[in-house]
Amino acid sequence: MATRVEEQIWSVEGTQKRAAVRRMFADIAPTYDLLNGIMSLSLDHRWRAIAVATLNLKPGDRALDVCCGTGDFLPPLNKKVGPNGVAVGIDFCPPMLEVAAKKFALLPKRLSVGDACQLPVASSKFDAVTVGWGIRNVPDVDRAHAEIVRVLRPGGRFASIDMARPKNRLVRAVSEFVMNSVLPMLGAIIGKSKAYTYLPKSIQKFRTREQLEASMASAGMVDVGHRDLFFGNICIHFGRKPEPPQASARASSGEPQP
Repeated sequence: MATRVEEQIWSVEGTQKRAAVRRMFADIAPTYDLLNGIMSLSLDHRWRAIAVATLNLKPGDRALDVCCGTGDFLPPLNKKVGPNGVAVGIDFCPPMLEVAAKKFALLPKRLSVGDACQLPVASSKFDAVTVGWGIRNVPDVDRAHAEIVRVLRPGGRFASIDMARPKNRLVRAVSEFVMNSVLPMLGAIIGKSKAYTYLPKSIQKFRTREQLEASMASAGMVDVGHRDLFFGNICIHFGRKPEPPQASARASSGEPQP
């Protein structure tokens, strides 16, 4: 039964998807960074820096990386918030967090096991939230966006990076050939072909840019938008939790806030 779930991981939903995806990431955790670097041509760190730049973080701020995986969003977030700020990573797969802890020598209190659809965090706690290649893997995208809005402070910003289908037909055809043929072969080299078959299948089923923006807006975000990178294969979505009307009015008029 477990084998059947793993083979059809891209087609399951809800609780079944949560369990199957957690098992998959636990299995590939030791080789995740290696394959991620190959697939992104080592550009993923640059893309994260672009995403972090949209957050307008200041020294002393608090940032949360949801679906943090092996922790690569945490260094640029830490750099922005400085020694007086806090950058925390949450992921539902302990083996991925173990890789993050070893890689960056992070204190255990900065990494925590948690589900994106039910974050173990108090409301209005963070100035910024990031997700890197994670929204596509959650069992309920709308619930995850709602949770992100809940934990953001009023005025706080959100940025998510994930795979996308290029709008240009020629580029899309080339990308899908690489994803459907080359990527599973790379996975097979390290004995993880099923996991790296999931990636292209999940991209094909993933929401469009506009559908993700609609989900973010329904969750309560404003100033929602997106930016394509890498010929449209990568997309950054961004948004902001609105401030209460009275606070916004005071800020625009220059009146002191309580």
